[in-house]
Amino acid sequence: MYITITAQKLGGNYSQGSADFVDYLEKENQGLDPQDKEYFFNQYNDQISAEEVVREIDANTAKLEKTEPRFYSITISPSKYELNRLKNNSEDLKKYTREVMKDYVDSFNRELNGRPVNIDDIKYYAKIEHQRFFKGTDTQVRENQPFATKILQLKNDIQKVERGEQPGNIAQMKREINKLEKAAPHKQECQRIVQGMPKEGNQSHIHIIVSRRDASNKYSLSPGSKYKASKVELNGKTVKRGFDRDKFFGKAEKTFDKNFGYQRNFVETYTARKEFIKNPRSYFSNLMKLPSSEKAIAMKMLKETGMPMMPNIPTNKAQLALKVFNRLRRGVDTAVKSSSIGI
Repeated sequence: MYITITAQKLGGNYSQGSADFVDYLEKENQGLDPQDKEYFFNQYNDQISAEEVVREIDANTAKLEKTEPRFYSITISPSKYELNRLKNNSEDLKKYTREVMKDYVDSFNRELNGRPVNIDDIKYYAKIEHQRFFKGTDTQVRENQPFATKILQLKNDIQKVERGEQPGNIAQMKREINKLEKAAPHKQECQRIVQGMPKEGNQSHIHIIVSRRDASNKYSLSPGSKYKASKVELNGKTVKRGFDRDKFFGKAEKTFDKNFGYQRNFVETYTARKEFIKNPRSYFSNLMKLPSSEKAIAMKMLKETGMPMMPNIPTNKAQLALKVFNRLRRGVDTAVKSSSIGI
């Protein structure tokens, strides 16, 4: 499970409206018949139109400055193992979204009118998407780029030869292109992975737009708060503030596991991924202490991703972790191959 919470920006400034973001989320509906479309939904209603989402989010911005985000985007991306537990991707993910948004409000250290924040206090709209495309920042695209650059240059040279602008052996250049295509490290269905290529397999995920203001448009509820839980004096009153992301991410995992009977492996847990960043040696030590069957599954998962399932790792710690990981992996490859566990 990979979850992100981001304040929506347009360039260097916060978006003053939600229309562009909503239009982006409508991309999979283009050209589809009404019965085949994925509509927006919230805690109680299905088939909400894009126009209603824009209208409601943009009207719920009282007292917000231009330097403050109007809304946040929450993206929830289950792994292929988690998706395999679902019987109906769209309906099951809708059910999960409604439960995880209860975890979201429970992670605020706030009181509204003397009571904790509840699900009816937030204004949100969600959308299920089923496709993903390779981006220029993806590892596969970046590592294929040197080959792509050489291939493009050779194709340009072939065109120049054909136009008589320069001498050259076209047949030889075409053979070189074929060699480069085969040598590119990342392929999908025997094709070199490039930016914009659809990713294969089940890619279902959830996008959520949640207003910065509460449903009454009176209070600010920011998941971007730098405080987990604290109190501050405001106009002579003690006010609670903060949002606990660690709590939210942890509860979101447990909610999925409970609802779909998922047995989460050590390397899939948010706690383990945090440990990898803070203490790589401890992470791998705990990994090697797992029971044989669970360790075999963990190593298969890590080999598929190529890294211990955590983006944006500080360079120095990542290098240390990779050094340890590569040493350990050599010792467990045999165990993984001999394991009777299939994934």
